[in-house]
Amino acid sequence: MNNFIERNKKFIQEMSKDVKLKQLTYEWFKTASQYEYSYHFRWLGRPIIQFPQDIIAIQEIIWETKPDLIIETGIAHGGSLILSASILEIIGGEGQIVGIDIDIREHNRKSIEEHPMFKRITMLEGSSIEAEIIRQAKKLAKNKKKIMVVLDSNHTHDHVLSELNFYSPLVTKNCYLVVMDTVVEDMPDNFFSDRPWGKGNNPKTAVWEFLKQNDRFEIDKSIEDKLLITVAPDGYLKCIQD
Repeated sequence: MNNFIERNKKFIQEMSKDVKLKQLTYEWFKTASQYEYSYHFRWLGRPIIQFPQDIIAIQEIIWETKPDLIIETGIAHGGSLILSASILEIIGGEGQIVGIDIDIREHNRKSIEEHPMFKRITMLEGSSIEAEIIRQAKKLAKNKKKIMVVLDSNHTHDHVLSELNFYSPLVTKNCYLVVMDTVVEDMPDNFFSDRPWGKGNNPKTAVWEFLKQNDRFEIDKSIEDKLLITVAPDGYLKCIQD
């Protein structure tokens, strides 16, 4: 097994330096995104709106770190909540998910509440940077030993930076703070013309700004090097200090 792991590490390192492969990946990503590629997948019946590669990465992180609590901003159809809850269910124990969204549509809420994995899920409706929502999240995080956070709501620089500042103190050493859709910075200028975010104003620029002032986290490049295709380049942040 050790030889297998080391061999994989070697190829991942080589792959990360392959400029031609990275360019092919970029072109593929850009083209596939025009067809709303990330909308085409479900996890245990619920639309998840993620690339399969990032789904695998989240699964690996949860399995390896075994958090007691996962806080996720952005719920949509609930697929990501179900993903996290299902991995915690397999791990066993009392692990819980807190999902936060400014607008939980009634049909989505009903479907999530009827899902077998809902027993591990608490949903909070309101802005993730609203004082009362933060207070509730902190209350649910109290006395938890291992906490992971996934940020996937409003993708503007200011909003994500606020989320980073509010929720990063909750993340515990050796767990992860995952910032989704940092790839917005890498797309062409007009790629998100119908959204308030774009190049220079997105989750990746927020991560860069955040890391200038915070030394508890570092970008885990090994994850994106392995995935190659990801919506979260520079977005897998590992907590390295208490």
